[in-house]
Amino acid sequence: MSTTMAILTVGVVPVAEVLPLLTEHIREEQITHISLLGKMTREDVMEDYAVDSGDECLLTLLNDNQPAEVSRQKVERDLKHIIAMLDRQEYDVILFLSSEMLSGLTARNAILLEPQRIIPPLVASIVDGHQVGVIVPLRRCCPCSGKSGFR
Repeated sequence: MSTTMAILTVGVVPVAEVLPLLTEHIREEQITHISLLGKMTREDVMEDYAVDSGDECLLTLLNDNQPAEVSRQKVERDLKHIIAMLDRQEYDVILFLSSEMLSGLTARNAILLEPQRIIPPLVASIVDGHQVGVIVPLRRCCPCSGKSGFR
């Protein structure tokens, strides 16, 4: 049995930049990319994910290559549903690519990989002679650049 992986993103992410790193270990036909907002028009995104009173903002890149402020709560709600669906489809690994820290994302069967759970321990474990590639979001998609070390 081959390992299957789903790459999950909120908006538009250059998955083609990540694929060569992944296909060293998993065949490309075993990898599926799902984007919550990436295929929606800006109008549809703003209608369905508008920031309501009391909501927190989340900045994401849409398919028009422009950032948009959307409701963090609505995005988290729908990502939870997508993860549950992927989990039922028996993906072995769900790789969540986002520059935002979102809460409450869990999978029952699949391994859910989130950047904030992987990158800090990975960097801490690096010793001389090892090489690490780092993929960072567009500067305009990091509204809180002071918190995460981007300057």
